[in-house]
This record gives sequence, C-alpha cells and structure tokens, in this order.
Amino acid sequence: MIKAKRIPLLTVSQSVSQRTQRNRDRMDMKQVVTFLLFLVPLWACKTHKCYEDHELSDAANRKLMSHYPQPPEPLSTAAADTPSSCPLALYEQQLPQHISDRSVSPWRYVLVTMKDHFPSTYAEAQCLCSGCILIQDKAPPQMSNNYNSVPIKQSRVFLKKERCCDEDKYYLRPVRVEVTVGCTCVRVKSS
Repeated sequence: MIKAKRIPLLTVSQSVSQRTQRNRDRMDMKQVVTFLLFLVPLWACKTHKCYEDHELSDAANRKLMSHYPQPPEPLSTAAADTPSSCPLALYEQQLPQHISDRSVSPWRYVLVTMKDHFPSTYAEAQCLCSGCILIQDKAPPQMSNNYNSVPIKQSRVFLKKERCCDEDKYYLRPVRVEVTVGCTCVRVKSS
C-alpha cells in the first residue's frame, strides 16, 4: 500500500501568503509605473529651455555651432523639381574639376526644405545616372547598367521646433536625418 505524504498545513499557508504578497507587490509596481507615465510628460516639459518664436533662429544657430556643427554647403545647387540626365557628354570634354562631376556615378546637389527644422534648407546629393559611366581607352563614354549608381547617406543632426507645454513658446529638439551626400558605383546585385 502506498502511503500519502502529508504536507503540513503551515507550509501550504505560507505558500499562499507568499503568492498573495507577490501579487500585491505587482499591483504596487503597476501603480507606480502608471503614476510615472502621467508624471513624465510634465517633467519633460520643464527640462527644455523654451524660446519665443522670434528667438528661435538665434538659439538654434548657437546650439548648432556649439553642439552640432554642420558641414559646409556646396556652391552650386539645382531646384529639386528640375529634370536631370546622365551627363555623358561632359566626359568627352576636358576633365571637370569638381568630384561630383568626375565620378563615374555623378550627382548634383538639390535644395531640400524642412519646415520647423534648423537648418531649414540644406543641400542633398541626387544621383544623375541609374548605371555607371564607363570610360575605356579612346571609345566614347557610355553608361553601363551592369553597375548601379547608389546614394551615399550620412546621418546629420537638425534641431526641430517643438511647442513647450502650456505655453506659446518653443524648444529645440535634436533629430537625426539621413542625408544623401554623394553617389557611388556598385555592382548589380545578383539573385
């Protein structure tokens, strides 16, 4: 005959009591987290320096110079909506001076505007060819679709204008934006 093992009543009682305490602790933690979720937006509002609208530009320039230096803008830019074409004829003439024109994956710079950002206008590279320009011996340059022109991206910091809580003022929040800075030639992906 198999004898049943007796579990002392005190042990079962302790186990139930421990589970009850753990459940209370979880509830207390949920209440704390809920409270913090309501408190964080108020705290975040008080941590930013707020500016009048007319002060934003100067404040942004100071902050950009001291914390987020910006690269120099290229000298020549085109409007983003102007048509572009692959400049094969340019390679038949004298060798151009600017790197964007000498590349076998040439690009041009276009102006991009982002409202409520500082700087609000910046130059971004736009690839001019879908393929890459091949120059072989004395043959005229030609575009080859065995290669692709692809953008080279760089992460830049801009300052975004955000409204301060309960005020008619604004603060500047740093945001990262991927900006195309040039183009390069790569082999076509094979499947």
